[in-house]
Amino acid sequence: MSALLSALFALLAATGNATGTVLQRMAARTVPPGDAFSVRLVRHLVHSPAWLGGIAVIVGAAACQALALTLGSLSLVQLILVTELPFTLLIAGAFSRRRLPAVGWAAAVAVAAGLGVGLASAAPSGGQTDVAPALWAVTLCATGAAMALCVLAALPRPRGKARAALFSSASAIGYALTATLMKSATDTFDRRGAGAFVTTWQTYAFVAAGACALFLLANAMESGPLIASQPALTLGEGLVSLALGILVYGDRVRTGWWLVPEAVGAVMVTWGVLVLPRVDTEGQEAAAP
Repeated sequence: MSALLSALFALLAATGNATGTVLQRMAARTVPPGDAFSVRLVRHLVHSPAWLGGIAVIVGAAACQALALTLGSLSLVQLILVTELPFTLLIAGAFSRRRLPAVGWAAAVAVAAGLGVGLASAAPSGGQTDVAPALWAVTLCATGAAMALCVLAALPRPRGKARAALFSSASAIGYALTATLMKSATDTFDRRGAGAFVTTWQTYAFVAAGACALFLLANAMESGPLIASQPALTLGEGLVSLALGILVYGDRVRTGWWLVPEAVGAVMVTWGVLVLPRVDTEGQEAAAP
């Protein structure tokens, strides 16, 4: 029952994140090019009702994600969040009053079906809850270095697909780290109560990591089209979260012959994630540089 509730809250989080993403993209497109990756970007966005609405929805989604992580493993929850992409396209279509074409529906079904096949085959389950300080140090250094490399590679580039993909990759790593830290903080709340939750360093670390990932995502949206940023964000966050779940918490997935249907599911999800942004319902992404 806990796994089912975890999956339900993860789906709610994916829906909320998708709604927030659509609103944030609407706001990011109004940012002057010269304001990218600066305090002026934040100052511009905080005066946008669409961006503020997106943040409010994302906060609600984060609460659902926290509940999902309390009830289930990091690997399970973060892989379900891959459904954020088809939800994003459907919600964007509703905002722009454009219908998703047949290939878009096929890609959305592929993501959902592939995720179902993959999760049923892998059956991810939680491992340990206590993480050694040395392991936390390695995790923070490794993810921080990877994010920094992506940003340093993105900054010299002009606006376009490469810059958007690099910023989006950095954001994906940041969101995966945020979920990893959030899992620890919610486990602390579940076992030791609110007092321990507000005093553990992971609580403040996941807020900081989430804010950094959000800032990087805003730059990705400002830098280039959805066909460049969204696959890197969706696949990157899922893969890094799976790796962190296994390495940090000892999450377990089935191996052996189960790897065959797991691979089939992964291929279906990857195909859908790569195709969906190309049929963006807003009708202008494919034409972007």
